[in-house]
Amino acid sequence: MSEKTSFLERKDIRFSFQRYAIDAFGAMAQGLFASLLIGMILSTLGDLTGLQVLGQIGGFAKGYAANDAGGAGGPLAVFVVAIVAAELGKAVSKETKIDILVTPGVTVGLGCGLAIAVGPWVGAAASSLGGLVMWATDLQPLLMGIVVSVVVGAALTLPISSAAICAALGLTGLAGGAALAGCCAQMVGYAAASFHDNGWSGVVSQGLGTSMLQVPNIFKKPITWVPALVASAICGPIATVVFGLQQNGAAIASGMGTCGLVGPIGLYSGWVADGITPGAREWIAMALVCVILPAAIAWLTSFGLRRAGLIADGDMRID
Repeated sequence: MSEKTSFLERKDIRFSFQRYAIDAFGAMAQGLFASLLIGMILSTLGDLTGLQVLGQIGGFAKGYAANDAGGAGGPLAVFVVAIVAAELGKAVSKETKIDILVTPGVTVGLGCGLAIAVGPWVGAAASSLGGLVMWATDLQPLLMGIVVSVVVGAALTLPISSAAICAALGLTGLAGGAALAGCCAQMVGYAAASFHDNGWSGVVSQGLGTSMLQVPNIFKKPITWVPALVASAICGPIATVVFGLQQNGAAIASGMGTCGLVGPIGLYSGWVADGITPGAREWIAMALVCVILPAAIAWLTSFGLRRAGLIADGDMRID
């Protein structure tokens, strides 16, 4: 065993797909919900209730450094910087007699430096995804509904901030409705499709929390993502073509889905802002697009894949 290999093993630094793609992304998903998404929920509640303290707490919870430097790709920038900073910190830990200064100094100092240097580049990469969303809004409602719903919905499940992307692009109106449909389809869809593995606790953690909890399972077995993606592809055009559903609340709500019910609340806020008194058609459209249809479509797709032996018990279990 070489000296370098021995050093890395002693420091528990392992460059592997399991550690960075499955373990780290899984931790990222939970950390993102506990910070950025919770912050957005509190900020939204602060705006609705007029309680400034909620907005301030929400702002602190969203984080700074790599998240701010990365713009729309902030959470992804955090992921990259956190991995590098953590491994560098581990590398120097307990190697000197002034470890109490060296380890945090290297971890925080280099972490912030990397955030400044790498964050904007990661943000620029994420903005290219936003360009695709903007391009999709110029298409006919049918195609736009499918493209926007699937793309933004997928961004919500991956450790990329779909809410930040929608906010940066000012994604409202019909495109906002498609984005909302796609995000709801991912969260509610996964809650329904994985009910066999996670029960009612999974419905709450995914349906009102985040579908990012499924990221490790997606890397292990990509086909587990199919039910939610099918639901997104179907619910998007239903929102745009059948109901003409426009999300004219805060743009960030377009990318939140049912997380803390921020998406539906944004939809309602848009109606109020536009002077629309929601009637039966509006409430039915909200219920169908945000909850009923994605749950039914994802569950039926998952049932078919289980019957075909392509998805097995435990494939969608979350910790």
